[in-house]
Amino acid sequence: MLKISGRTLLDHALDRSVNAGVKTVFINIHHLAHQIIQHLNDRKDLKIIFSDETNGLLETGGGIVKALSHLGNSPFFVINGDVLWVDGPTASLDRLAQFWNDQTMDGLLLLHSTVESYGYDGVGDFLIDPNGILKRRPEMLISPYVYTGIQLLHPRFFKNIPNSPFSLNQLYNSSIERGRLFGIIHDGEWFHVGTPIGLNEAEVFFQERFPGLRHR
Repeated sequence: MLKISGRTLLDHALDRSVNAGVKTVFINIHHLAHQIIQHLNDRKDLKIIFSDETNGLLETGGGIVKALSHLGNSPFFVINGDVLWVDGPTASLDRLAQFWNDQTMDGLLLLHSTVESYGYDGVGDFLIDPNGILKRRPEMLISPYVYTGIQLLHPRFFKNIPNSPFSLNQLYNSSIERGRLFGIIHDGEWFHVGTPIGLNEAEVFFQERFPGLRHR
């Protein structure tokens, strides 16, 4: 619900989902769930289904598993609720869909340059080879790419899952071992807004680049 240029991070993500042709979204809710539901009550441009985790957080993996029965057998987008990005020449979600190869992939992550990320001062997450295959950042080293919180996953990615809440990182690791976790490099802007400095950088960027957004 944090706002950038007068619009919540959630709405920024939903706007880009609608532009990519997404018709239905599942939103996990827990903390201040009633505020999110109320905020989205008037949004009519897509179908919203809430997945309630107020009785216990399921973590990044378990939250998706809870919605799997509604998602069919095709790949689906997963977007973290606290991410903010600006598309490059081609919309990022469209690029993920276009790059997807059902024969070779179980997961496809959108990455961004570690040193060119707004508000981010971490050491990155992944290495990527010329074919897009991902490997983890070696310990004690800096990776050129950070995971953006935006991805395309296939339901088969969730085979042999734990019976308790779990992190997607467990599945990333097993998929990397099989050579089936891929990535593409984001060609727009990406913002880490987890700190006041990052939040301010994003606000300044959007006010300068999109001065009319606040009035939407």
